[in-house]
Amino acid sequence: MNTATYDLTELQKETRMGAMGSESRSREIRKIDLSNFEQRKTEIANQLWDAAVDVGFFQVVNHGIALDDVHEAFAMAERFFALPDDVKAQYPLKKALNVGWESRAQVRPSTGTPDQKESYQITRPHMQGLWPSEQELAGFQATMLAFEGQCWQVAMQVLSCFAFKLGFDDGFFLRAHDPAQQSYQSTLRLLHYFATPPEQQASLGLWRAGAHTDFDCLSLLFQRQGQGGLQVCPGKEMESQEWTSVEPDEKAITCNIGDMLMRWSDDQLPSNFHRVKNPLPGEYMGPRYSLAFFAQANRDAIIEGPGGKYPPISAGDYLNQRVAANFKAY
Repeated sequence: MNTATYDLTELQKETRMGAMGSESRSREIRKIDLSNFEQRKTEIANQLWDAAVDVGFFQVVNHGIALDDVHEAFAMAERFFALPDDVKAQYPLKKALNVGWESRAQVRPSTGTPDQKESYQITRPHMQGLWPSEQELAGFQATMLAFEGQCWQVAMQVLSCFAFKLGFDDGFFLRAHDPAQQSYQSTLRLLHYFATPPEQQASLGLWRAGAHTDFDCLSLLFQRQGQGGLQVCPGKEMESQEWTSVEPDEKAITCNIGDMLMRWSDDQLPSNFHRVKNPLPGEYMGPRYSLAFFAQANRDAIIEGPGGKYPPISAGDYLNQRVAANFKAY
């Protein structure tokens, strides 16, 4: 398959997104209730579609993941990042497989500077030798694999609604994200944004995460209460760079459409820019933790929209192009 025909226009747009912009208060990030999912699926699908087409971002509540499980996953992530760097360095990022630990390695085309964070990626088939030992961090592997499975379940519910709206069969995205296959490449990412040192608190040149779109089909983000900073810029506001803040709500999962699903939908579903801003004077300056699940189709899945707007491309080729453009060489 010729991948050279695929023009990474997202990255060309991204290089123009480094400005501060302004804050918009006119946008609503909708909350959608997933309770009684099977009975209400058509209603939920319509609500998800409308929110996605409008903003590309939405929050889901009554999603089935217990708050205690979310708290436990956050506690484990915090313990992992508290390990000495030389311990974490035993489990280094393998860029091509999207697994392992990195620190200040992600350079966004929008900013040209490293994001002020560290992260640890979990992609099930490629974790051999990359888990901290039980002596270093007891229970970490079991807790994180269980949480990853719960995230996958929610993502598949939401994606089944988009399959319905796009005219695909109910299990279309389920087959494309099959965790039993070696080609599975959905990722759970643990994130630790560093506390802002006093000497940098007035600096506008650094970002916890520069403006970007996600590579995947669907992203699920868990935020901690009081640790905000996530901002969204819907496509129609890109030229004026008006940003809408997404306030943390520990009972909600913040979701957004990624580039992969935008292509798969023939651009009906927008993958919009978002960033994590540095706190301003007077705001919380301490560390920020978040958990993100990226539903990325299996490497051998072929991305082709219902109307054939773009040439087919394998999800593996697609993701490799995007990851290579966003991480410095190791």
